[in-house]
Amino acid sequence: MTSNPWWPSSSDDEEEMFFANAVLRAGQIIIEEEEEEEDFSSENVITRRIRINRDRQGFHYKISLSLFFLTRTYIFYTTEAHEKLVNDYFSDEPLYNADIFRRRFRMSRRLFTRIANDLAGLDPFFMQRPDARNYEGFTTLQKCIAAIRQLAYETVANALDEYLQMSTRTTRECLYRFCHNVVKLYSKKYLRKPNAYDVQQLYQAHEARHGFPGMLGSIDCMHWGWHNCPTAWRGQYTRVDHGYPTVILEAVASQDLWIWHSFFGLPGSLNDLNVLYQSAIFTDVVNGTGPDTRFTVSGVEYRRGYYLADGIYPSWSTIVKTIPYPEDEKRKKFAKRQEAARKDIERAFGVLQKKWAIVAQPARAFTPKRLRLCMYACILLHNMIIEDGGRAICEYDENASSGNTVPVDPPQQDLNSFSLTNDFTHANLQQDLVEHIWNNVNMVDGDGAEDEDE
Repeated sequence: MTSNPWWPSSSDDEEEMFFANAVLRAGQIIIEEEEEEEDFSSENVITRRIRINRDRQGFHYKISLSLFFLTRTYIFYTTEAHEKLVNDYFSDEPLYNADIFRRRFRMSRRLFTRIANDLAGLDPFFMQRPDARNYEGFTTLQKCIAAIRQLAYETVANALDEYLQMSTRTTRECLYRFCHNVVKLYSKKYLRKPNAYDVQQLYQAHEARHGFPGMLGSIDCMHWGWHNCPTAWRGQYTRVDHGYPTVILEAVASQDLWIWHSFFGLPGSLNDLNVLYQSAIFTDVVNGTGPDTRFTVSGVEYRRGYYLADGIYPSWSTIVKTIPYPEDEKRKKFAKRQEAARKDIERAFGVLQKKWAIVAQPARAFTPKRLRLCMYACILLHNMIIEDGGRAICEYDENASSGNTVPVDPPQQDLNSFSLTNDFTHANLQQDLVEHIWNNVNMVDGDGAEDEDE
């Protein structure tokens, strides 16, 4: 080989050795680079898994990753959230007393504990249990409080992260599972139809308070805004006077604000009449089932109790409306008493929306099924709070007779339907009530329009 001042002269063996070392060094560099990429990739996998694990872990541990010059420390959520919750509300000497608990959770600690225990016994989701990695999850208290806070304050799911140490996905799951199981557990008792004993108790309470014999309650409708209504449905769920999509709730409430009937889910473009025609409130009347609801007013016996309603409702034998333009003192007195007594349902809607802010604000759920679960759960909790506070007119009797349970034959159903919609009976009942109130009820300014402190 010709000598070169820039390249030292050497033998053929030395040249081959030099090139072999160079190739070996290059291979080592490539292997090291690939290992570095694999290390950083595995670090990202660990980081991703750690963020996912946060959803269901309720204990404390720490991991330190040291890769080359980079050190990262991951601190996971601890049992401190559960311990703080117990110290604040559930210990023998809690930081916040019973009045503050009732104000923040809308119910007594006794009722809350009962609901939490019932849910834990029904659905394993509400129990604290280990996952596949043997890591303990959230406690029953954390899950129930996450759901009730969303119902009571209408907070977004991630707003509870700082206090309950719970992710957005798990918080939403707690809400919908809570509502589903409350409806499943308590509908039979707290959304029952009045039995024979309940009917007599309602008759006595309403006649003593409002002066209306045979009154079962007041009926009306309420709209719940739907913020996340699908675009294709917005026209169906939007009414001109509201200007945004809503879903309708039809309800019947008694003087103690107990909601005896609820029918929810129809589009907001309908009015109260359209809802009534699709409701099942008078199905037992047409089928001839249910308890005996006879009553007497002004010496005349009527077969069925009635509901107080506003002017849009039809003139049926089971609905009593006000007189829009009363001409004499008798009718003026009746109109004033009827309009005051009918406020029971308006008060029930007001208390329901104040206690459970989720039904006062536009709903963020995407499906009507989830809207129904939330609405019925709030109604059930509303009735449970009334019973727990000792304000319920009727006590639940599981063995009480509910009357005839076998529907009558179709010809008799047609006759029942005719008598239900008979406007002649409606007019006679209204006239008899006018005479009864004029002769038996003393009118006092403001009487019948007082609102109880809820």
